[in-house]
Amino acid sequence: MSVSHFSPDERDPLALAPADCGRGHSCQFCPHESTCSLDKPQHEKRLIESRLSQVGQILLVMANKGGVGKSTVSANVAAGLAARGYRVGVADADIHGPNQSRFFGFAGERIRLNKEGLSTQAFTAEGVEHPVRIGSLAFMMETDDTPIVWRDAYKHDFMHHLIGSFDWGPLDFLVIDMPPGTGNELITLADMLEGQDVAALLATTPQEVALMDSLKAVRFCQERSMPLLGAVENMSGVTCPHCSGHFHLFPRAHLAEALAEHDVESLAQIPLSPALASGSDSGRPIVIDAPQGPEAQAFAPVIDACIAHAKAMFAEAAVASLDTLAQGASNQFDAALADLPQEQQDALRGQLADLLRQ
Repeated sequence: MSVSHFSPDERDPLALAPADCGRGHSCQFCPHESTCSLDKPQHEKRLIESRLSQVGQILLVMANKGGVGKSTVSANVAAGLAARGYRVGVADADIHGPNQSRFFGFAGERIRLNKEGLSTQAFTAEGVEHPVRIGSLAFMMETDDTPIVWRDAYKHDFMHHLIGSFDWGPLDFLVIDMPPGTGNELITLADMLEGQDVAALLATTPQEVALMDSLKAVRFCQERSMPLLGAVENMSGVTCPHCSGHFHLFPRAHLAEALAEHDVESLAQIPLSPALASGSDSGRPIVIDAPQGPEAQAFAPVIDACIAHAKAMFAEAAVASLDTLAQGASNQFDAALADLPQEQQDALRGQLADLLRQ
C-alpha cells in the first residue's frame, strides 16, 4: 500500500518518531545519532527554546572591529551584574578568538558532556551570590592555540550549540561576547534570538578607524530593530602613575559627534589601565577584585543601564499580561453584573479598575 493511502488514525511507519530523547545536547554530540530515528530538527528546536525560556535579558556586546575590548567589556559587565546578585552567563561567540576562558581564570580547562548538555564553567568570587556560568569553544579545543578553520556551515551549527547545547540553567542575564563583523555568527544569533529580550552594547575606541567599523554595528541594530543601550568607550584615557594627571591618547571629539549623530548614548569611558589588563590576564575581572577602583566605577553606568533596560522590559511584559488578564476578567465581570442596577454596576466597575491599577 502506498504511504499516501494511510488513514489519519495510522502512523506512517516511514515518518520520524515525534518523541523526544530528553537529552540536553544536540544530536551531533550523541553517540546514537547514526541509528536514532527520532525527529532531530524538532529536538534541536525544542532544545534552544527550552534554554531561552529560562533566560531573562540577553546582551550582545558588539563592535564590528577587532581589538577594541569587546571581551573586556563582556567579562566586566557580566561580573558586575553578578556582583549585584543577578544570575549571569557569558556565551563566547568569538569562534576564532574564544578568550572568555582566560578572562575568568579557566584557560586550559575542559568540559564534559552529560545528559543535561555541555557543562559550563562556574566562576565564583567572594560577594558573588550566583556563580557566573561560562560557555566557550575554548573548552573544547585541544590546546588554546589551536586555530579554528571553519566554513560558515560549521559556524552556524556552533551558534546553535552555544545557546542550545550548553547547560545554562536559569539566568537573569546572558552576555554574549560577539566576534568582529556583521557576518554569519551575528546573523545566525539574531535570527535565533528573534522574539527574545535582546539588547546590544557597542564597544569602541576613539580612533577613527575603529569608529568607522563600529558604526556599521549601529546600523545593523537599527535595521534589525534591536535596542542599542549605548556605547562603551574603551581606552578613552590614561592616568599617569607618577603625577596622577589624566590625558587622552586619542582625540575624542569625532567619536562624540558620531555617536550623537546616530543617537547613540555614550554610557561610559573606560580608561586604558594596566590594572584592567592585568585583571583580564589573571582571570579576575577588575569589577570584582577592585570594586571601588576607577575602572570598576567607570563600568558602573554600563551595568546600571543593563539593569534598567531589563527592568523596563519586564515591566512592559507584565503590563501586557495584566492587560490581557484584565480584559478577560472584565468580560466575565460584565456578564456577572448584567442583572444589577446600572448605578451599582458603575460603582463595582470603578472598584475593579482601582484594584487593577494597584
